[in-house]
Amino acid sequence: QVQLVESGGGLVQSGGSLRLSCVASGAIFGIRLMRWYRQAPGKQREMVASISKEDEIWYRDSVKGRFTISRDSAMNTVFLQLDKLNAEDTAVYLCHAQAYLDSGRRQLEDYWGQGTQVTVSS
Repeated sequence: QVQLVESGGGLVQSGGSLRLSCVASGAIFGIRLMRWYRQAPGKQREMVASISKEDEIWYRDSVKGRFTISRDSAMNTVFLQLDKLNAEDTAVYLCHAQAYLDSGRRQLEDYWGQGTQVTVSS
């Protein structure tokens, strides 16, 4: 069972920065990709950024140039640097991982963290 633990959220003024971390444990066959999602009150969950073990990176348009996703070499920890924050970035940020279930890396399973709150005051 893979566990994901996020940290780094908090309250920040508009224009400020935060660095989120997500630590994965229990992925004995490795992780294929890790993503950050966010969910604001009354809104649908949306994907913010993604990084694969091949370092393929994706950002949603509204965060391009402001957020940076990165990972450690073992693909056990993913980071999300949030810069130039604005009120529209206020949300619970959730970590997602797609982990392999077998040594042949043919089966995948999705895992989610509990989330970390990011609040941007204007």
